Amino acid sequence: MDEDNEIELLQRYRRDRRVLLDFMLSGTLIKRVVMPPGAVTLDDVDLDQVSVDYVINCAKKGDMLELSEAIREYHDGTLFPSMSNAGPTDEFFLATNPEYSGSPPRRAPPPVPAVVSTPLVSNLSISEPFDNEQVDESPQLSKSQSLSSSQPKDLTVDDIDDFEDDILDEIESRRYSRRVLNDASDVVLGLPTFATGITDDDLRETAYEILLAAAGASGGLIVPSKEKKKDKKSRLMRKLGRSKTENAAMQPQSSHGLVGLLETMRVQMEISEEMDIRTRRALLSAMVGKVGKRMDTLLVPLELLCCISRSEFSDKKSYIKWQKRQLNMLEEGLVNHPVVGFGESGRKASDLRILLAKIEESESLPSATGDLQRTDGLRSLRDIAIPLAERPARGDLTGEICHWADGYHLNVRLYEKLLLSVFDVLDEGKLTEEVEEMLELFKSTWRILGITETIHYTCYAWVLFRQFVLTGEQGILQHAIDQLKRIPLKEQRGPQERLHLKSLRCRIQSENGSQELTLLQSFLLPIQKWADTRLSDYHLHFAEGSKMESTVVVAMVVRRLLLEESELAMNDTALSDAEQIEAYISSSIKHAFAKTLHEVEALSNTTHEHPLALLADQIRMLLRKDTTTYAPILSLRHRNASAVSSSLLHKLYGIKLKPFLDSAEHLTEDVVSVFPAADSLEQSIKSVITSTCEEGSSDSYLKKLNVYKIDTISGTLVLRWINSQLSRISDWVERVFQQEKWALVSAQQRHGSSIVEVYRIVEETVDQFFALKVPMRPTELSSLFRGVDNAFQVYTKHILDNIADKEDIIPPVPALTRYRKESGIKAFVKKELTDTRFPDVKKSIEINVPTTPVLCIQLNTLYYAISQLNKLEDSIWERWTKKCQGQPAKRPTEAKSKNSIRKDSFDGSRKDINAAIDQICEFTGTKIVFWDLREPFIDGLYKPSVSLSRLEAVIEPLDAVLSQLCDIIVEPLRDRVVTGLLQASLDGLIRVVLDGGPSRLFTTADAKLLEEDVESLKEFFISGGDGLPRGVVENQVARIRQVIKLHGYETRELIEDLKSASELELQGGRGKLGADTKTLIRILCHRCDSEASQFLKKQYKIPKSVA
Repeated sequence: MDEDNEIELLQRYRRDRRVLLDFMLSGTLIKRVVMPPGAVTLDDVDLDQVSVDYVINCAKKGDMLELSEAIREYHDGTLFPSMSNAGPTDEFFLATNPEYSGSPPRRAPPPVPAVVSTPLVSNLSISEPFDNEQVDESPQLSKSQSLSSSQPKDLTVDDIDDFEDDILDEIESRRYSRRVLNDASDVVLGLPTFATGITDDDLRETAYEILLAAAGASGGLIVPSKEKKKDKKSRLMRKLGRSKTENAAMQPQSSHGLVGLLETMRVQMEISEEMDIRTRRALLSAMVGKVGKRMDTLLVPLELLCCISRSEFSDKKSYIKWQKRQLNMLEEGLVNHPVVGFGESGRKASDLRILLAKIEESESLPSATGDLQRTDGLRSLRDIAIPLAERPARGDLTGEICHWADGYHLNVRLYEKLLLSVFDVLDEGKLTEEVEEMLELFKSTWRILGITETIHYTCYAWVLFRQFVLTGEQGILQHAIDQLKRIPLKEQRGPQERLHLKSLRCRIQSENGSQELTLLQSFLLPIQKWADTRLSDYHLHFAEGSKMESTVVVAMVVRRLLLEESELAMNDTALSDAEQIEAYISSSIKHAFAKTLHEVEALSNTTHEHPLALLADQIRMLLRKDTTTYAPILSLRHRNASAVSSSLLHKLYGIKLKPFLDSAEHLTEDVVSVFPAADSLEQSIKSVITSTCEEGSSDSYLKKLNVYKIDTISGTLVLRWINSQLSRISDWVERVFQQEKWALVSAQQRHGSSIVEVYRIVEETVDQFFALKVPMRPTELSSLFRGVDNAFQVYTKHILDNIADKEDIIPPVPALTRYRKESGIKAFVKKELTDTRFPDVKKSIEINVPTTPVLCIQLNTLYYAISQLNKLEDSIWERWTKKCQGQPAKRPTEAKSKNSIRKDSFDGSRKDINAAIDQICEFTGTKIVFWDLREPFIDGLYKPSVSLSRLEAVIEPLDAVLSQLCDIIVEPLRDRVVTGLLQASLDGLIRVVLDGGPSRLFTTADAKLLEEDVESLKEFFISGGDGLPRGVVENQVARIRQVIKLHGYETRELIEDLKSASELELQGGRGKLGADTKTLIRILCHRCDSEASQFLKKQYKIPKSVA
């Protein structure tokens, strides 16, 4: 609670305390009151220093009240802590110093009685409120005293003592249960201050006097007798003593009609009985001799001055105060704020002021002189004031002209005090039950105060609104809205009322200097200012949307009314309702953003997280609250309220983000922290705009957004990072390959260690890639794929670069010769034929021919690479899919881009690895046949004849090599390697039978042996079903069967077919044997036959062999 509220609460407590004491001391509760020394009446006693407990106890016991004792007990009570008698009985306060009290008593204390009488009245202390719930409703209470009785009981005067005790206890409890009022210092009427220093209490008392005069015009003004007054007091106490639930359920117990209503008004307006009776008598006396004149046509302050004498007051001080109030009212109404100046009446304002001063001065003069001066002054005052008050200055609005005070702002302030009495004295946030009757009664004052329907609704709306500000009660605000909506617009007012309201103006000093305001502006501008202040920062003032909705209604209704007033006082007349709502949104969003920015700065020091990342998270929470809580209310008057607030948040955050984006060059920790938060915020804002705007309007808001381009900037930084990582991978591939020894990692892992290292560095890079929480596009993923794909292609190329060319390990083809019987003749070699010599020793050393185990490990390594590549690809796509699930699609082309990447993600490396495996399998077979088994196979097979050197001699070493292959090669590659060996074996066999050299000769009889060897080779590779599939082997063997079949034909048949084939080849055909000319020539060259030799010599000039 702030200092102002504490002071206000203390003042209210002191006022209520005085009212209670005044009630008990002036009534019949106390039989006799003994004044303290030096005091004549109660007005000489400071009631703030009188103990309420002492007075109540005297009233209960029926004893005489000595005020000196009550004052002494009050001061004694301030020396001890405040206590509530309804508290636990085992708690106490020690008032003595225990050091000087001696030892404790040795005997036990007396037992506690079984039944303890609980006092009905607690110690009335402001620091310890009384708790209703702790009251013990013991059977000792009478039926009329029961606090929970559902049936009201009629009370007699004999029951007054017990009754008043109960009621006072309840009143005090209710008083402390009042709510704490809010600060309403910023809600002040735009009316000038009173030069005479009139206080709120003065206005309240004068307003009641006017109400009595208005009631007297209808004949409802009577002076109650003492007995009736006491009965009314008892009924009022019954009402105040009831609990709230009973008060709502039971009918009011006050007297029906105007008399009872005036009594209720007296209590509501806190008017003492003495003042009430005094005023009633004076008004009735003023009507004596004025036949045909209504009481509401009297100049009330003047008549009261004339009809009330000093003798009617208990002390001179009270009388002087009362007279000063009446004189001030006349001066304010007739002199300080007249509608028509004194020029028309031929008098000066200074004359009236002098006259008022003389009347006031008369009290300080001797009795005889003072009475004479006062009488003359009042007579002169009547002569001046009556004509002024009854002149037709404001138009005949209420029938009979009677303007007892011209200044309209004095009148509305008096009317405001009347309207303030409609609130429950026990709960300022509730209207009293008699509110409708009160408002009807107030209409009787309209003639005196010049109130019209428009002024009434305006004043009532103001009173209700300010009470809402004080109490925070939403029901009161709804009543205020209803009254604001009832204020007629200009076209709904009559011509006289329009003319009257036009004349009601006042000039006040504001922040912008002197300002002239109309009546509506005086009352509604403070309301508008209050509403604008709250709505300009609705994030701060409204945690709940329901409360904000009422404030928006108030702002819009008041704005509509003020738009009709003078444009000089309104600076926003050009704004529509939607534009005003947009202004509220803009202001509140800026305030909320500034507050969030301040909170983030403090939070970042403790969390060590980048402020921009924290700010983005907080703004996203603010956006969510704005969309769910405030936007539904604002959207009723601005269809795209959410888009306006979202766009502004985007702009404000973008201003803070831009310097960071401009300075980002690498993927630092700050970048990785800020970019995802900023991008997520932007996507949330776009989503809100798209989902809340009307169809077609979202595009305009989205186009106005100055997008952060996080994905573009982030993509550039990610590409830089990827390039640096790929360069690191390339260096690592070079390094591990140079260190590769091509040894098995283990018996189970039959590949090289270098591929494991390559995958390790690649997977680390992929992990780091997905650990980057920055926004990414498919472009960055494609770059990663290309880089990894290139790394495996480089690795595969390194393996192939270390393998010799297949042509280097195949011996040169011997020159073609024909059969001869003689020996010792060197073969003639034609210039165009290849040299028949084998590669020399130096060339053999230069050729890099890996061993068979090394080739197998390389094959296993390549197979491991391509098999793990599939797993790597699936892992990357799975993680990318999860990453994309948390990010909304930003462009419709992303799906197409993703599909295009997936089609060729690792196709380059797959193609190269598969090609490398095929090449190495082919090289392995060629190397085994033409390099490892060259001597028994290429050089020694079928020498000197087929029968003496069969293929069985080659099968055994071939079987040993094949066993070695199968022990090392992985199962999925076995058939591919063995197929390569089969192809190489068949190539070697064809080489032997077609290009075997001069030392190899075949006859037609050898064809059957060759066929058997081919069948033997085929069965070797089929291996009874454990080897290659029979169909694969049959397809491979088919090509050599044709060659072997040619060896079975007679020489004449071969020569004839060669001749016909030579002619047909020119036309694209072949001979009837199905062989080409080259094959037929080679068959004849190796034919051990003179006819073939003569034909070759004659037709092709082939030399004879040296064998």
